[in-house]
Amino acid sequence: MKSYFTGIHHTAFATNDIEKTVHFWRDLLGLRLVYAYGRPGYRQYFFEVSGDNRISFFEWPDVESKDMRRHGDPVKGPFIFDHISLGVEKTEQLWDIMARLDAAERPVSDVIDHGCFLSIYSYDPNGIPIEFSCDNVNMNSWQEPILKDNAPHPKDLEESFPVYGHWPDPEPIPEEDRIIVPGEGVENFPKDSA
Repeated sequence: MKSYFTGIHHTAFATNDIEKTVHFWRDLLGLRLVYAYGRPGYRQYFFEVSGDNRISFFEWPDVESKDMRRHGDPVKGPFIFDHISLGVEKTEQLWDIMARLDAAERPVSDVIDHGCFLSIYSYDPNGIPIEFSCDNVNMNSWQEPILKDNAPHPKDLEESFPVYGHWPDPEPIPEEDRIIVPGEGVENFPKDSA
Protein backbone atom coordinates (compact mmCIF):
# COMPACT_ATOMS: atom_id res chain seq x y z
CA MET A 1 0.00 0.00 0.00
CA LYS A 2 1.43 3.36 -1.06
CA SER A 3 1.07 6.16 1.48
CA TYR A 4 -0.93 9.06 0.10
CA PHE A 5 -0.58 11.32 3.12
CA THR A 6 0.96 14.73 2.55
CA GLY A 7 1.69 15.59 6.20
CA ILE A 8 -0.36 16.66 9.18
CA HIS A 9 -3.11 18.80 7.63
CA HIS A 10 -3.85 20.36 11.01
CA THR A 11 -3.96 19.59 14.68
CA ALA A 12 -6.84 21.07 16.65
CA PHE A 13 -6.63 22.33 20.22
CA ALA A 14 -8.87 24.46 22.43
CA THR A 15 -8.40 27.81 24.14
CA ASN A 16 -10.58 30.03 26.29
CA ASP A 17 -8.83 33.14 24.96
CA ILE A 18 -8.18 33.31 21.22
CA GLU A 19 -6.49 36.69 21.58
CA LYS A 20 -3.68 35.44 23.83
CA THR A 21 -3.39 32.37 21.60
CA VAL A 22 -3.00 34.52 18.46
CA HIS A 23 -0.42 36.70 20.20
CA PHE A 24 1.63 33.64 21.17
CA TRP A 25 1.51 31.57 17.96
CA ARG A 26 1.50 34.44 15.43
CA ASP A 27 3.26 37.31 17.15
CA LEU A 28 5.81 35.48 19.32
CA LEU A 29 6.54 32.35 17.26
CA GLY A 30 5.86 33.89 13.82
CA LEU A 31 3.25 31.45 12.45
CA ARG A 32 1.02 33.12 9.87
CA LEU A 33 -2.70 33.24 10.70
CA VAL A 34 -4.22 31.74 7.53
CA TYR A 35 -7.88 31.10 8.29
CA ALA A 36 -10.25 32.32 10.98
CA TYR A 37 -13.98 31.94 11.21
CA GLY A 38 -16.69 31.76 13.79
CA ARG A 39 -19.80 33.16 15.39
CA PRO A 40 -20.80 33.90 18.97
CA GLY A 41 -19.78 30.92 21.10
CA TYR A 42 -17.77 29.21 18.35
CA ARG A 43 -14.52 30.20 16.64
CA GLN A 44 -11.69 28.31 14.95
CA TYR A 45 -8.36 29.88 13.95
CA PHE A 46 -5.66 28.21 11.83
CA PHE A 47 -1.93 29.02 11.82
CA GLU A 48 0.45 27.87 9.07
CA VAL A 49 3.36 25.81 10.38
CA SER A 50 4.81 25.13 6.92
CA GLY A 51 3.41 24.37 3.49
CA ASP A 52 0.26 22.35 4.04
CA ASN A 53 0.78 21.84 7.79
CA ARG A 54 -1.31 23.89 10.20
CA ILE A 55 -2.24 24.12 13.86
CA SER A 56 -5.73 25.28 14.84
CA PHE A 57 -7.57 26.40 17.94
CA PHE A 58 -11.23 26.33 18.87
CA GLU A 59 -12.21 29.09 21.27
CA TRP A 60 -14.42 27.55 23.94
CA PRO A 61 -15.11 30.04 26.76
CA ASP A 62 -15.48 27.34 29.44
CA VAL A 63 -12.40 25.25 28.62
CA GLU A 64 -9.70 25.35 31.30
CA SER A 65 -5.96 25.42 30.63
CA LYS A 66 -3.98 22.41 31.80
CA ASP A 67 -1.25 22.63 34.38
CA MET A 68 2.15 22.35 32.78
CA ARG A 69 3.28 18.69 32.74
CA ARG A 70 6.74 17.75 31.58
CA HIS A 71 6.69 16.34 28.02
CA GLY A 72 6.73 12.55 28.01
CA ASP A 73 6.04 12.07 31.74
CA PRO A 74 3.71 9.08 32.22
CA VAL A 75 0.15 9.75 33.39
CA LYS A 76 -2.67 7.65 34.83
CA GLY A 77 -6.29 7.56 33.74
CA PRO A 78 -7.87 8.86 30.54
CA PHE A 79 -5.35 10.54 28.28
CA ILE A 80 -4.90 11.27 24.57
CA PHE A 81 -2.28 13.91 23.83
CA ASP A 82 1.30 14.38 25.07
CA HIS A 83 2.90 17.18 23.02
CA ILE A 84 3.33 18.67 19.55
CA SER A 85 6.73 19.14 17.95
CA LEU A 86 7.38 21.83 15.34
CA GLY A 87 10.40 21.29 13.12
CA VAL A 88 12.98 23.93 12.24
CA GLU A 89 15.73 23.71 9.61
CA LYS A 90 18.80 24.82 11.57
CA THR A 91 20.11 24.61 15.12
CA GLU A 92 20.50 28.41 15.11
CA GLN A 93 16.69 28.66 14.87
CA LEU A 94 16.34 26.70 18.12
CA TRP A 95 18.51 29.30 19.83
CA ASP A 96 16.40 32.09 18.30
CA ILE A 97 13.15 30.51 19.55
CA MET A 98 14.72 30.01 22.99
CA ALA A 99 15.67 33.71 23.09
CA ARG A 100 12.15 34.77 22.07
CA LEU A 101 10.56 32.56 24.73
CA ASP A 102 13.01 33.86 27.35
CA ALA A 103 12.25 37.46 26.40
CA ALA A 104 8.52 36.77 26.69
CA GLU A 105 9.12 35.15 30.11
CA ARG A 106 7.76 31.81 28.86
CA PRO A 107 9.28 28.58 30.21
CA VAL A 108 11.86 26.93 27.94
CA SER A 109 14.23 24.00 28.41
CA ASP A 110 17.88 23.66 27.54
CA VAL A 111 18.69 22.22 24.10
CA ILE A 112 18.33 18.43 24.38
CA ASP A 113 20.27 16.06 22.08
CA HIS A 114 18.12 13.06 21.03
CA GLY A 115 20.73 11.65 18.67
CA CYS A 116 19.00 12.16 15.34
CA PHE A 117 17.53 15.55 16.37
CA LEU A 118 17.93 18.40 18.87
CA SER A 119 14.98 19.87 20.77
CA ILE A 120 13.83 22.55 23.17
CA TYR A 121 10.60 22.33 25.14
CA SER A 122 8.04 24.94 26.20
CA TYR A 123 4.29 25.56 26.65
CA ASP A 124 1.77 27.83 24.99
CA PRO A 125 -0.55 30.04 27.12
CA ASN A 126 -3.13 27.21 27.18
CA GLY A 127 -0.65 24.78 28.78
CA ILE A 128 -0.11 22.86 25.52
CA PRO A 129 3.34 21.22 25.61
CA ILE A 130 5.40 22.26 22.57
CA GLU A 131 8.69 20.84 21.35
CA PHE A 132 10.80 22.57 18.70
CA SER A 133 13.06 20.11 16.85
CA CYS A 134 15.94 20.33 14.39
CA ASP A 135 17.14 17.19 12.60
CA ASN A 136 20.79 16.21 12.97
CA VAL A 137 22.10 16.67 9.42
CA ASN A 138 24.73 13.95 10.04
CA MET A 139 22.19 11.30 11.04
CA ASN A 140 18.95 11.04 9.12
CA SER A 141 17.01 8.18 10.68
CA TRP A 142 13.96 9.27 8.73
CA GLN A 143 15.70 7.97 5.56
CA GLU A 144 17.27 4.93 7.25
CA PRO A 145 15.08 4.08 10.26
CA ILE A 146 16.72 3.10 13.54
CA LEU A 147 14.45 0.76 15.51
CA LYS A 148 16.11 0.09 18.88
CA ASP A 149 13.24 -0.83 21.24
CA ASN A 150 14.73 -3.28 23.74
CA ALA A 151 11.40 -4.11 25.41
CA PRO A 152 9.80 -7.44 24.41
CA HIS A 153 7.26 -6.98 21.62
CA PRO A 154 5.85 -8.82 18.58
CA LYS A 155 8.36 -9.31 15.75
CA ASP A 156 6.27 -7.28 13.26
CA LEU A 157 6.90 -4.10 15.31
CA GLU A 158 10.48 -4.26 14.03
CA GLU A 159 9.31 -3.46 10.49
CA SER A 160 9.53 0.04 9.06
CA PHE A 161 6.99 -0.41 6.24
CA PRO A 162 3.33 -1.49 6.61
CA VAL A 163 2.70 -5.10 7.60
CA TYR A 164 -0.47 -6.49 6.03
CA GLY A 165 -2.97 -8.95 7.40
CA HIS A 166 -4.05 -7.19 10.60
CA TRP A 167 -7.12 -5.58 9.02
CA PRO A 168 -9.75 -6.73 6.50
CA ASP A 169 -9.37 -5.58 2.89
CA PRO A 170 -11.59 -2.54 2.29
CA GLU A 171 -14.48 -2.42 -0.17
CA PRO A 172 -14.57 0.77 -2.30
CA ILE A 173 -17.31 3.23 -1.32
CA PRO A 174 -19.94 3.13 -4.11
CA GLU A 175 -20.48 6.38 -6.03
CA GLU A 176 -24.07 6.67 -4.76
CA ASP A 177 -22.82 6.57 -1.14
CA ARG A 178 -20.17 9.29 -1.62
CA ILE A 179 -22.06 12.09 0.08
CA ILE A 180 -20.40 15.36 1.12
CA VAL A 181 -22.28 17.43 3.71
CA PRO A 182 -21.61 21.12 4.48
CA GLY A 183 -19.54 21.80 7.62
CA GLU A 184 -18.50 24.81 9.67
CA GLY A 185 -16.86 27.49 7.53
CA VAL A 186 -18.14 26.29 4.14
CA GLU A 187 -20.16 29.49 3.81
CA ASN A 188 -16.88 31.44 3.52
CA PHE A 189 -16.00 29.93 0.15
CA PRO A 190 -17.70 29.88 -3.28
CA LYS A 191 -19.41 26.59 -4.18
CA ASP A 192 -16.90 25.75 -6.95
CA SER A 193 -13.76 26.12 -4.73
CA ALA A 194 -13.82 22.54 -3.36
